[in-house]
Amino acid sequence: MTRFALIALPLLALAAPLPAAANEMQGAVATLNDPVAQDRMADTITAMVGALMQMQVGPLAKAVAQIDPESDAAYIPPDATLGEVTGRDPEYAERMGADVRAGTRMAGHAASALAAYAPVLKDMARDFAAQWEREREASRR
Repeated sequence: MTRFALIALPLLALAAPLPAAANEMQGAVATLNDPVAQDRMADTITAMVGALMQMQVGPLAKAVAQIDPESDAAYIPPDATLGEVTGRDPEYAERMGADVRAGTRMAGHAASALAAYAPVLKDMARDFAAQWEREREASRR
């Protein structure tokens, strides 16, 4: 009986917010499955990473070298970019964007499946809760 109660409690906790979560999830599902939104997210990451890799790190390296003259920062050229210092390849930003695009598509598929199963999970949780209540009442007799 105790073991059944331990199983039922998480299901009860899941069942309560499912109707609201299912309604809220529809917007996220639609966005994640929208190719235009996927491209927008990927393009944003590509632009941000590209800009970040072109950021000048020379002034920061100079400040670090003044604090610690023995650090490697002392050898960084004043006009060095983050991309040059990290040794990244020129296609890094584009690959990151492609990864975001693929990850967004996968998240969309997962969210769609979760939204489709939400009513079934809610029914299962309700059934388990009713069975738990019946078992609890039977054990009190």
